[in-house]
Amino acid sequence: MTGSGNMTWLIRGRVPTLIDAGVGEQRHLEALEEALAGERLAQVVVTHGHVDHASGAAAIAERMPDVRFFKMPWPEHDHAWRVPWEAIAGGDVIAAGDTTLTAVHTPGHSPDHLCFWEAESRVLLCGDLAWQGSTIVIPSSHGGDVSAYLASLDRVIALSPAKMLPAHGPVIDRPVDLLREYIAHRALREQQVLAALRIGISDPTDMVARIYPALPKPLVSVARESVLAHLLKLEREGKAHREQDAWHIIGP
Repeated sequence: MTGSGNMTWLIRGRVPTLIDAGVGEQRHLEALEEALAGERLAQVVVTHGHVDHASGAAAIAERMPDVRFFKMPWPEHDHAWRVPWEAIAGGDVIAAGDTTLTAVHTPGHSPDHLCFWEAESRVLLCGDLAWQGSTIVIPSSHGGDVSAYLASLDRVIALSPAKMLPAHGPVIDRPVDLLREYIAHRALREQQVLAALRIGISDPTDMVARIYPALPKPLVSVARESVLAHLLKLEREGKAHREQDAWHIIGP
């Protein structure tokens, strides 16, 4: 959506490991081989199954046929990227480079989202959990869940990471501050959705026009996904309900 692409992270050492697979671009494959400097890539560990993180797995497998591929199972994506995925889950410990990573299940952006924690350095490879300078889309029609995302932020704050390495944007040097800002942002967005419901706005698209008045048109559908994710949270909490495509507030 920004035109700047995404990053993968190579961990060199005894078990050369790539975090996320990219999209299979030739220049990425060449950069990966150059960074390996003659070593053989052992495995690709994917944070979640979205196209910019997992679709490059097939191209890597074709170029490096002995590589193993790991991700958390999710039926919507497991068969899409044409490699034999091996399952991992939150709490699993994975050898990577000369260290180990612990998988931390962090759903919200995607049900299968994992971060990877290196305890000694307190570094978290965080995929799409956070993005310095932006917020994270919660795509409600593809498993996005605001409540799950907030719980994931709390889970990571409890780790007190010193640094986070994201898939988009710069390295995050003050992770806990950023994650607390995210929690405050989601609380503000929920209040904006409730305010729209109180004045009788019942269509999520109309809510987007009120909440994001200067949003470029190509991003309207993305913002609608986030608004809908907040509405679904409010519905589960008994604060809103829907009649066909119209949403209404419950209570004051």
